[in-house]
Amino acid sequence: MLEIENLHAGYSDTEVLHGISLKFSQGDFCAILGPNGAGKSTIFKTLIGLLTYKGRILISDRELKSWNRLQLARKISIIPQEMQLQFDYKVIDLVLMGRFPYLKYMQNYSLQDYEIAERIIFQLDIEKHRNTLFSKLSGGEKQRVSIARALVQDTEILLMDEGLSGLDINHQLGIMKILKKINENDNRLIILVSHNINLASDYCDRIIMLKTGKILNDGKPEEIVNRKVLNELYEADLAVVINPLSGKPNLVYPGK
Repeated sequence: MLEIENLHAGYSDTEVLHGISLKFSQGDFCAILGPNGAGKSTIFKTLIGLLTYKGRILISDRELKSWNRLQLARKISIIPQEMQLQFDYKVIDLVLMGRFPYLKYMQNYSLQDYEIAERIIFQLDIEKHRNTLFSKLSGGEKQRVSIARALVQDTEILLMDEGLSGLDINHQLGIMKILKKINENDNRLIILVSHNINLASDYCDRIIMLKTGKILNDGKPEEIVNRKVLNELYEADLAVVINPLSGKPNLVYPGK
């Protein structure tokens, strides 16, 4: 479904990704972990056509460079770390923007577009904020609106760029539960960048560890989330235990 072969990408004269190769299948729920500057967000920016690159990126066996912006918007949606808006919009209007790739020139939103948006708003439990201005929402509520807009876009691939950063623990858990349900019910490919090792291990089926623009490790959480690998990834003395509730390996800080 999504294949990256020998990918080199970066900014101006600075190469950030050095020969990355990855394959993703429909229904994968994958987290990309790594220290700051490892190239995690650079992968996402390259996948949505914001950066030039060398190598190959195949989406449904078709090279990314052959997709136009509208076609790509019908295939990949992204949940940013923070939604940047020039104007303040009501929740319903923001969510409806996810239907824009399907509108014809000068066409208004259809009844079907509204029905899709209302259904997703209900599923994400933000219907009480339907007519609330985005600026009035809490961080967790804003992230749910961002997810709703991405779901309304109705794509096969969903990318989330550090969308848990700055959220309270209850909101982080809520977002991960939503993503897991979407992944299981809709069989979507979900790839998220995260700094939360434990949530990634507990909810994701696959973890990719990125360091200095290269793949350090790639596999199931129970295979690669261990003390040796994490110490190499973050260059810190970290410990790992098995979460008694999830059965997955979790990071434990040494304390002293």
